[in-house]
Formats: sequence, structure tokens, C-alpha cells
Amino acid sequence: MKNLFSWQRAWPHLVAVLGFMILSLIYVSPVLQGRKLVATDDFMAKGAAREVLDYHKQTGEWSAWTNGMFSGMPAYLVAADYPTSISTKLGQGINRILPAPANYFLIGLVSAYILFIVLGAGGWLSAAGAIAFAFSAFNVINLEAGHVSQVIAIMYAPGVMAGVILAFRKHWLAGSAVAGLFLSLELYANHVQITYYLGIGIVILVIVESISFLKKGMLKDLLLILGGLTFAAVVAVGTHTTRLWNAYDYTKETIRGKSELTARDKTQAGAQGSGLDKEYAFTYSYGIGELLTLIIPNAYGGTSYGPLSTDSETYKTLTTKGVDPSAAQNIVKQMPLYWGDQPIMGGPNYISAIVFFLFVFGVFIVKSPFKGWIVGVVLLYIIWALGKSFAPINYLFFDYFPMFNKFRAMTMVVSLAQLLMVTLGVLALINIVQKKITWHDLQRPFIITLGITGGLMLILAMMPTIFFNFQAASDVQNLERFAQQTQDKAFAQQIINAIVQDRAGLMKGDALRSLIFVLLIAGLIWLWMKDKIKPVMMYGALLLLIIFDLFGVDKRYLNNEDFVSNYVAQGNITPSPADEQILKDTDPDYRVYDVASSQGPFNSADASYFHKSLGGYHGAKMRRYQELFERQIATEKPNMEIINMLNTKYIITADQQGNKVAQPNPQAYGHAWFVKNYKLVPNADAEMSALSSLNLRQEAVLDQRFAGKLNGLKLEPDSTDKINLISYKPNEVVYESNSKCEGLAVFSEIYYNVRDEWKITIDGKPADLLRANYILRALRVPAGKHTINFRFEPISVATGSKVDLVSSVLLLGLIAGAVFMEIKTKKSLAS
Repeated sequence: MKNLFSWQRAWPHLVAVLGFMILSLIYVSPVLQGRKLVATDDFMAKGAAREVLDYHKQTGEWSAWTNGMFSGMPAYLVAADYPTSISTKLGQGINRILPAPANYFLIGLVSAYILFIVLGAGGWLSAAGAIAFAFSAFNVINLEAGHVSQVIAIMYAPGVMAGVILAFRKHWLAGSAVAGLFLSLELYANHVQITYYLGIGIVILVIVESISFLKKGMLKDLLLILGGLTFAAVVAVGTHTTRLWNAYDYTKETIRGKSELTARDKTQAGAQGSGLDKEYAFTYSYGIGELLTLIIPNAYGGTSYGPLSTDSETYKTLTTKGVDPSAAQNIVKQMPLYWGDQPIMGGPNYISAIVFFLFVFGVFIVKSPFKGWIVGVVLLYIIWALGKSFAPINYLFFDYFPMFNKFRAMTMVVSLAQLLMVTLGVLALINIVQKKITWHDLQRPFIITLGITGGLMLILAMMPTIFFNFQAASDVQNLERFAQQTQDKAFAQQIINAIVQDRAGLMKGDALRSLIFVLLIAGLIWLWMKDKIKPVMMYGALLLLIIFDLFGVDKRYLNNEDFVSNYVAQGNITPSPADEQILKDTDPDYRVYDVASSQGPFNSADASYFHKSLGGYHGAKMRRYQELFERQIATEKPNMEIINMLNTKYIITADQQGNKVAQPNPQAYGHAWFVKNYKLVPNADAEMSALSSLNLRQEAVLDQRFAGKLNGLKLEPDSTDKINLISYKPNEVVYESNSKCEGLAVFSEIYYNVRDEWKITIDGKPADLLRANYILRALRVPAGKHTINFRFEPISVATGSKVDLVSSVLLLGLIAGAVFMEIKTKKSLAS
């Protein structure tokens, strides 16, 4: 471990980092020409954050609220700055070292390299393990899809592990500092789900290591280690107090929180009670057979729609039936190849056949309690990734394990299983390269490992149809689609049959490919153990094999064709004629409902890029808003009263040619209005039901819980009563009212008040905020002329920023203390 802080020997590590930078840039070489990666989710994020970013450019202030999506939501969920969080600033700085997405690969490479150095691997083995981790297909495919925060969180995970392991290896202070630093960067990634899964694995590791220390009677050392790691964890979390506090408060109001409806439709928004709906949460689950994609990338077709060659059975079937060869070639570029049970598949989570061989080998030859932790947590993660395919266990976790029901798409946990599999593979290589085990002792596990891994791949390469039928549930819809296109159902069935054969062919081809890499790594190990090659050949061949294996699969999904010029990238965000027509409206606060969006209005933030949208795209929608959408808008006959009360001045539809058209909605209620009557109901069910029958322009419905704030209110509306918007900012709106008598005003703004974040004043005096019509703000307004001010001031931002600052200072102190003690120790040893 001395090498970790030995400046005299730092140059090999610096060379490794330089090599990582070069390798990252080679993989995404178009960025050197100024080209950018086009990702759907990236465009969604830009649309979601547009209002907040524009406001920041204009004023220098970060608004904590935006009306750009879902008629209004906390802005810190889409764009925010944390000026007193040192880890946020550090994370932002690291992201600028290389152009995206090369920077994300670099993070994973360096983070994993540190982990493997801590585990005792030399520079070469650490580099090989780092490459195997960072360039796993899961990371590459998620970058191609634009899931950047998820990838960043995965890439920092090895560093957190490294710190914990280093602390337990009697470098408690240095380990605590490394763990604190990387945990703070892990949290900067802002992907709580990955951090949650990682945290559970780390807790199990701490328990395993603690038991080992207790068995050795090293209680004092254990307490020192646990104290250091606890302090590191607290200050790391503390540097993100504002962000985490914001998320904690908001979560309670989202589809991950508790619904007040008792008679719920079965929808994706969630179920009665706290957490997501079980069926929704497990929508993305691996089938048991689909685990083969970890080692055989095209075992299940690869991607939902992928290309076939002119040698494919589908191409031959098309051309045999008279389809023009060039047309057939275009047709087979997008065929339904994935035949698993998940709704959409961007690509396989291939870990490398080489890594799989080394992992299995490590199970046999690594002798350490640490191996037990790796294997146990890998099994746990894979069981979770199986989701509903392993329902008896996973449903228990979902129902009883803390926070487990807050997340969906648990398949992503396989990324951490891959990290641990690479780790055990590196430990196996340490035993082999350092020859801690003789060939005599190695021979039996070597043959068993080769038989398990190579034998499985050989069988699937020779006769996959014995085990699988390669038919997808979606083939019924595919058959109907092909029948409509060809007007020949028999021909359509022939196409489906050909696709099934091609799916089998894809498995056979990749099984053979994986078998070749298994034989190559096995051969390399044999040559090394027999002293037939020198270290430089061993290490060089190992690096090249891993790179060729992973790059060969990765380039199927993220390649140079995914990068476009900056001009083209910006061209993807241009207003349509419908957008341009709407933008002529000078009203600062109205909404647009884009029903022409190809993804659906509530699964796309396209409209948010130019307008304040009724819809949007976010993983944590406000529950009440989602429920209102499901019950009142996304129905066979949408309730126009709801659309009108949200001040929807324009509805974007599509004409017969598919072009977007802006339809004005003159019935929109406007920014605010006085109602003639109000109705108190006992619960959320009654409130939702009332919305279906009331004229919401004239009458409001409120939950009984607000009755106390309505005591003495007697409505005597007058035709001259009015309330107008006089000033608009995302986080502050000002109205002017004028009424003959006290009235109840309803505002076309979303109610959100977990900790009284909205500060409401009437002529500078505090006023009580009410909720009307299930999701809108309402207010008792005195008679006469008044100025009404709504300003969003979350206590989580004001107080959280102070905690961010204090924690940042403590984290820097921990790191500085670790460096000081390491230098002092070395000086003592030298003297």
C-alpha cells in the first residue's frame, strides 16, 4: 500500500492515467473533431431545464421552481447549482477534463484502477481490470441512451469500495479519506438508485470485515476503522445536504410516495400506500435465460430493433419472394431481434467472456473471506436484477426491505454485479501472475473452469434450439404488422419464421465468439504458467484481448455514427411552425398541451424546450398530478375542465401529413379566477370524483382538511371582481386583485407545500395557502384592491447550503489529515 502515496513511484500511475485518457478518446474519437453524441434523454433533459437555465442566464439566480414541465414542479430536480458543496464543484471540474463521453470512461478507469491497486494488483493488472469494468457494454449502452447520471454513479462506485477496503487493511485514515472523497463524488452523480444498491453491498462488506476483526480480538482497531468510515460517510453525505434534502421532501409527493386515493386504477403511477406499484416497478426484469447475455451478447437478439446482414434468413426470404434486393437490405436494418420479456431493450449487459472465465476461475482459486463477500453480493444483485422472474424473494424485498419499493428497472443493479465479477477476476489474476499457486494445484480448477465456461458456449454455439425457441411475445404484433404491409399473411408468417431462425443464428455466432475469447485467455494463462511467455507479452496480450473483446461488442451500440456536428446537434432542437406560432403570444405564463408528441405528452419534454408544458419527462412525477392525468385527461373523453383550469391556451395536434399544428384554446381559464361557490369533500376519492361533474370556472372543490381555514368565508361574487397576473418569474408570481367582497381565488398553479416552501403574502402580510381542485393553489382574498405575492423559498436550500459548506470544510480536513499523516509516517520510516 506504500505505492499508493509514494510520490517517487507515482509516474507509473500517471502513465496509466494518460493511457486511460488516450484509450477513452480513441473509443469516442469524433469528439476530437468537435462532434457530439446524440442521445434522446439528453434532449429531454435540455427541454426540462430550459426555463431554469434561461432564467439563470438572465438574472444569475437559480430558481428552485419551474413551470416548464407538468404545469410546475421543483426546479432542483432538473437543474440547480450547489455553490457551497465542494464535491459538486470537484465533480463538475472532473467532467471537464475530457469532452463527453470520454470523460465518463476516464472516471471509471481511474476509479477502478485505484480499487485494484488497493487490492494488491500491479499497474498492468489494475489497468486491465479497469478497462474491463469501464467499457462493459452496460456502461456504453447507457451512455448511448443518455443515462449519464446513472453511468457516472456506476463509474465512481469502485472508488468507494477502494476506500472501505483500504480502511480495513489498517490504513484507516487514508481509507476513510478515499471513501469519503469517492462517496461524495458518487452522490454528486445524483443517481440514488445506484448509490442505494452500492450502499447495501458496502454495508455487507463492513459486516463481514468487522466479524473478521472481532474473531481476531482487534476490537480497538475495528472501532477506529468504523469511526473513520462513519465520519467520512457523514461528511460526504453532508456535502450534498441541499440536494438530498430536496429529494427527500419531493419524494413524499411523487409516485414513490403515498397515495391518498383508496379506489385506484391499476396504473404505472403507483399503488395505494407508499412506494411504486409492484407491477410497474418490476416491468424491467431479466428472464432467467436472459442472464446469458452477460457472456453471449446476442443470446437474446441484442436490441429491440437491430440490423441483419444480407446472409440472414430474413433477407433471403424477402428476396426469394420478389422484394428488390436494395429494398430488402434497407428493411433488414431494423428488425425485431430481441425476444426477451422486457418492453424495450437497448442492448445486452455483456461483461466479457474473458471476465466470466476469470470470475469462475476466481471462485475456485482465490482463498479469502473477501471472495465470499463478492460471490454472495453478486448472487444478491443478480437475484434483484431478475425481478419478477425471481418473484418469491424479490417481492419480499419489495414489501419489507427499506426503500426497496422506491425504485424501478432493477436490472441496472447488474452493473454493480459486473464490477464485483471483474474484481474477483483480478484477484484470480493476482494469484496467477504472482504465481502464488503452482500449475500442479492450478490444473484441476483450470480444467473445471474451462469446461464450465467453454462447454456452455460450445453447446449453445452448436445446438441452441434444443434449449430455446427464440420466439417473442411481440411476434403476434409483428405478424399482424407484416401482414398489413405485405397484404399476405402467409408471407408474413414466413418472415417471422426467418426472424426466429436469425435470432438463433445470432446466439450461435456470439456463443462461438465468446468461446474463442475463453480459449484465448485460457491459452494465455497456460503459456504463462508453463513459463513460455515473458511478462510484457502476458500483460500486453491480456490488455489487447480485453479491449478487442469489449470494443467489438460496444461498437455495435455506441460508434462513430452516433456523433454529429455541433450544428446538427443544435438543429435537433428547433421550433416547429406550431411552436413559432405559439411563441408569438406575449403572455408570460400560459401552458401548452402537446398531444402530437411521438412519445406521448407525459413521456416527452420536447414541448418544455419552448413552452410551459402540461406534460414532460421525469422519473419522479408528482403523484397527484399523475393521478389527475390518468383519471381526467388520459381517458377516452378528456375532461376539458381540467385542461382549461391549467390555463392551457394552446393544444398542439398533428394534421393528416403528420405536421404539428397549434390549436388555440379560448376556453382556458387564465392565470387566476374567483369562484362563485366551493365544495368541501371528505377525502381524495371524493375530490377526484367531484372534478368529473363540476364547472370548475364557477366552483372549486377542497379537501375537508382545509375547512378550518375557510371558517366564516361567505362568497358574494360580483361580475366586476377580477384578479390579474402583473409579474412572472419561475419562482415568484405577483397578482393584483380587486373585489367588492372577500372571495376565494383559484390559481392555475400547482400546489406543492411539503415544508411551507411557498411564501404567500397579501399586501406584504402572510396568508394561508389552500389546495383546490386536487392540485391547484387557492387563497382567501380580502375585499378591495390587493397585491398577492407567491415566492418559492425552500428551507432545504437556505439551510442545506450552510450544511454543505461545513461538511465540505470537514471533508477537505479529512483528506488533508490523511495526506499529512501519510507523509509523516513515511518520513519516520525513512529516518
